[in-house]
Amino acid sequence: MSIEQTKDLLKFLKPFPTEIQETALWLRAFVWELYPKANELIYDNYNALAFGWSPTDKVGHTFCSIALGRSSHNVHFGFYWGADLSDPKKILLGEGNQYRYVLVKDKADFPKTYIKTLLKEAYANSLAKVKDHKQLMEGATITKSVSGTKRSPAKKKKN
Repeated sequence: MSIEQTKDLLKFLKPFPTEIQETALWLRAFVWELYPKANELIYDNYNALAFGWSPTDKVGHTFCSIALGRSSHNVHFGFYWGADLSDPKKILLGEGNQYRYVLVKDKADFPKTYIKTLLKEAYANSLAKVKDHKQLMEGATITKSVSGTKRSPAKKKKN
């Protein structure tokens, strides 16, 4: 299964503090448990490490993602097409035309039950965007991009 394909992701996570790595991997396991047949797309970019899930290998079909800011160390659990989600509790952040997210500061505060509801809707929306069903694939982890230059992670200040 794809959840076991961690070589690239673990390498990309190394510059981040341990607690950020642990949160990211915990969120990853949360999604894989719910959507084991989805495909994980990894983007190791200049200012963030992002990985998300899609029923295809196309970023435009991504239904959720985890993004780690290189300098902010913010952890976003996001929805690529989050602006299309109902979000009755209005917890999703973002005001653009597309992406919405929750800021994950502590695993204990992560609204798992509510996020599961949003994931179900996001996954259905994602499948509806797939016009060519030959693009559907299952259970792959795909490193889509690796930026040669990266912003250095912020260092913790010593008192």
